[in-house]
Amino acid sequence: MHMTKYKKIRGFTAAGLLAVPVMLSGCNLVSTNSSKEVDPPPSQVEQQMLNASQGVMKQMEQTGVPTTVYLTNDHGMLAPVSLGIPATTGTAHLQGALESLVADGKYADYLPEGFAGVLPAGTEVKNVTVQKDKKMAVVEFNKDFEKYKAPQERKILEAITWTLTGNPNVEKVQLWVDGQKLSEMPVNGTPLDESLTRSIGINLQQGDGASLMDSSPVTVYFSAMSPAETQYYVPVTRLVKTGQDSVKAALNELIRGPQENDGLERVMSDVTALKDVKKAKDGTVTVSLKDDMFAKDEKVPLEFLQSVVLTVAENAGNPKVKIQLNGESKVVGYDNQDYSQPVSRPQYINQIPL
Repeated sequence: MHMTKYKKIRGFTAAGLLAVPVMLSGCNLVSTNSSKEVDPPPSQVEQQMLNASQGVMKQMEQTGVPTTVYLTNDHGMLAPVSLGIPATTGTAHLQGALESLVADGKYADYLPEGFAGVLPAGTEVKNVTVQKDKKMAVVEFNKDFEKYKAPQERKILEAITWTLTGNPNVEKVQLWVDGQKLSEMPVNGTPLDESLTRSIGINLQQGDGASLMDSSPVTVYFSAMSPAETQYYVPVTRLVKTGQDSVKAALNELIRGPQENDGLERVMSDVTALKDVKKAKDGTVTVSLKDDMFAKDEKVPLEFLQSVVLTVAENAGNPKVKIQLNGESKVVGYDNQDYSQPVSRPQYINQIPL
């Protein structure tokens, strides 16, 4: 789980769209003077060609505005994934986002390899309304929403809440089933007396030295790799000792790294140290780090830099972020961006190909 110094992010490029077998039906590529027939491709090759063409067609169908939803990865952790589900507006857009969380649902083919929805199969999103004065989304499901196993209950709440509160008009969520407001979750009894907010955390873990009775949550972003070898980010809420500055505590947890066997990758080394965190009058947060593994003017892996930006943004109200490393005047990533200048959190992260 240690970060490789020169590891590059493997993303999806336009070349992936071009590397599709050309469909030759109706094209005469053999001289009409020849009576020799062209042998048909083996069935395995035909299937590969079909799968490739179908995959690209589905990718091309994702023409809607990118929508970030929270899906489980192949280690059972929730991760934000930006999907281009068919374009909708208003609350229909939120409804489509929730429908993509349904296992084997209408948008199952839109999910990248290794990711799945957490809502029970057969769940219907009957209605979504937004109470603008309260910044609250009210969601009504059908009875099949209740057909899940107890260990899934918290993941379901986290996935719904984090998906909906990604919308700037939504900060709170209320759940209904078939015309009845839920006062508690139907299987394991999680109380729902108050509206759900991001304060419930995501992929909850207990940090070193923290007790459940005396702790505060911070959320950090680690790196992971999809089955198709696309790098992406996973948020983890850690419970830390109370009384700490939340941004500093979160960055220290980022340096500490992920827990064992959760499929996450460390983005910093054992020698990384947090020197300081400062907030300017305009709200910009400057993070000063020291790490002897980087030489002067050396480009820094994106996982290192973007994990810092995402972590600070999540714990400090989404400010712009500046990064100082080893006292250098410029901190340049593999994307050639200077992170010593104010950087905003990306609007969409984890745009993972199918």
